[in-house]
Amino acid sequence: MKKTVAVIMLILGILLSLAGLAAAAGGIVALAVGSAQRDGYLTAGTARLSVASAALTSPRLGAMGEDIPGRVPFDVGTLRLRVASADPGKAVFIGIAPQSDVDRYLSGVHRSELLDVDRSPFRAEYRDIPGSTAPAPPAGEAFWQASASGPGEQELTWNITAGSWAIVVMNADASPGIDVQVQPGFRSDLIRPAATGLLVGGIIALVIGIPLLTFGAAGLGRHAAPRSSGSAYGAGPAGGPVPPGGRESPAIPGGPAAGAAPAGWAPPAGSPPSGSQPPVVQSPYREVPAAEADWAPYPARLSGEIDPALSRWMWLVKWFLAIPHFIILFFLWFAFAVTTVVAGFAILFTGRYPRALFDFNVGVLRWNWRVAFYSYAAVGTDLYPPFTLARTNYPADFEVDYPERLSRGLVLIKWWLLAIPHLIVVALLAGATWTWGSGTGDFGTSYERGRGLSLLGLLVFIAAVALLFTGRYLRPLFDLILGINRWIYRVLAYTALMRDEYPPFRLDQGPRETAAPATGPPFQPGRPQ
Repeated sequence: MKKTVAVIMLILGILLSLAGLAAAAGGIVALAVGSAQRDGYLTAGTARLSVASAALTSPRLGAMGEDIPGRVPFDVGTLRLRVASADPGKAVFIGIAPQSDVDRYLSGVHRSELLDVDRSPFRAEYRDIPGSTAPAPPAGEAFWQASASGPGEQELTWNITAGSWAIVVMNADASPGIDVQVQPGFRSDLIRPAATGLLVGGIIALVIGIPLLTFGAAGLGRHAAPRSSGSAYGAGPAGGPVPPGGRESPAIPGGPAAGAAPAGWAPPAGSPPSGSQPPVVQSPYREVPAAEADWAPYPARLSGEIDPALSRWMWLVKWFLAIPHFIILFFLWFAFAVTTVVAGFAILFTGRYPRALFDFNVGVLRWNWRVAFYSYAAVGTDLYPPFTLARTNYPADFEVDYPERLSRGLVLIKWWLLAIPHLIVVALLAGATWTWGSGTGDFGTSYERGRGLSLLGLLVFIAAVALLFTGRYLRPLFDLILGINRWIYRVLAYTALMRDEYPPFRLDQGPRETAAPATGPPFQPGRPQ
């Protein structure tokens, strides 16, 4: 497949899938709303409205537009309002009329216009319109489209029609000082048909869009795949890639056999035989001491090199310069999520991750890391990131070894259940901090939530400020920042079903992966070390 065709298919697939997902979600919500209509009406909670003026009006309502006939041939909807005075012995009036007639009736009258109502905590906002004219009792006016008046709870129903309308609540005797309980309700025969149409249309768009997206991603994945079978670390004696340092990552319980190697890794010649050695993890490639196995390099490798000539101030605008990348990555991450789900089903039934989708998803992670390294997660280079999924000579890179086989059972639990410990750690390292505050005012106690920097964001900010004033990136801080990012991307690769090996709980600091530390003989109590 040509790259241009793959790009077009991917774009069309993403757009159709996004539209289909939104339509299907809207249809489900609309069906739930339609099912929640009690006695035919969808009702809100009761609100207490209190003003000192002679009339309380709604904002201007344009129900269906001025150019539509006064009564449409189908039921657009019915509005129901229930109003009761807080004083049981006081009669209330509620009416709906054309906005022009209401403006004429209340001209010069002190009135209040309801602007907004907040529920938690409850608060109503009004616009006070001063006046000194005393209005005539509202029930005696002939321009009301629908009205109700009297003591106790009054109920008004109105079939919504075209035009500009106003809802007015007053005391029946037009006296100032309104204190009422109001409950609105709405019903429409269009909710269920509209919900069904949205749901069906959304499903059709998804049925067309997801295959287009998948084939487009697979086509781009083939173009992003490495040109040779070897890895970035070179080829082994048998022609296949060898792991960094010659070691293998251990398998977790329930996954591949311990010591299983990524696809294509060949055993180096002269593997030492097993004997009276320290406890080892058996591998066909070489025997790895158990003490070293915990430090074996993970088959998802992240790297980044500091630009030796970093600008002092450019980090201040990199977030703005990277906006084109952010827009593209928004759509690529959506495609990443879809292709991960598709790959999950493929693994469940075949035990294999489709290679083209694997290369596409690795390319998305690589693209994201290059932009993050440039702009917000390290600010380690001034070189603008390339617009490509493939590997380049950019100073930041990410690579995952392709697995020939994956556990069918683990695909059901590793991305959520097994990953929970790592997800907690990642949330602590890269998740935003939240603060809560409360305050008491005229409308009761209100609560506000604020968002702060994550630990990673704080470290990057400190490094950037130090760069601004000293012209030098603090190397130990850079190593720590890279270690945190490396942990995050290992977890991303694991939860995206790319590997079965459990990510290690460690910060491998520095620009690149390091070999396992040298280990001596195992510790034995009572013996000098």
